[in-house]
Amino acid sequence: MAKGEIARLHGEGRLPILAGGTGLYLRTLLDGIAPIPPIDPEIRARVRGKGVAENLAELAPLDPVAAAALNPGDTTRIARALEVVKSTGKTLADWQGHREGGIGGEIELRPVVLLPPRPWLYERCDRRFARMVEQGALAEVEALLECKLDPKLPIMRAIGVPELGAHLRGEWSLDRAIAAGQQSTRRYAKRQYTWFAHQPPPGWARFHDPPEGPAIHRALALLGAAG
Repeated sequence: MAKGEIARLHGEGRLPILAGGTGLYLRTLLDGIAPIPPIDPEIRARVRGKGVAENLAELAPLDPVAAAALNPGDTTRIARALEVVKSTGKTLADWQGHREGGIGGEIELRPVVLLPPRPWLYERCDRRFARMVEQGALAEVEALLECKLDPKLPIMRAIGVPELGAHLRGEWSLDRAIAAGQQSTRRYAKRQYTWFAHQPPPGWARFHDPPEGPAIHRALALLGAAG
């Protein structure tokens, strides 16, 4: 979908701007995606129905590199690595070594990585979550909880859902739920910050000032010079 939208904008003589967010999405768009075949539904159901410790123990002899590298509590990535090797006979790393479909070689990319001071960033995270609550996040979470979905689904673990859900169930005050949601937001921003500080190529320009006021022009100047 992103490739199609980028091609459309180029066809209209317009400039696409890619923003992250989730760095792996950008890397997949630029570098391509591993051609992993569909996972056997029975294998997926068995893997996703087990606990993370059991899956990690099963993964260790099948893909020891992934088992050693993954966080022992990372339910989603451990399950993914296990279902791939059990369904395809090849490890996730093997598949990822043969990416295809990326557009990095077809476009002129001018990247800049925003790494503003963390206090500035965290204060904006706090304001953002509070504004979400003011603009109806409680009602949104309440409607989601009424769907009675499996609590293991990613949407049920999205930032703000567990915290505001605890308030809606009468377990936490609203102030405590907001504070917890703000903390979860800051933690996620911290992980993004770390990823973008170290994962993109060294040649991508890094911008360390708060991107506001006169500093925006300096950031735009980097976009013109990078790539």
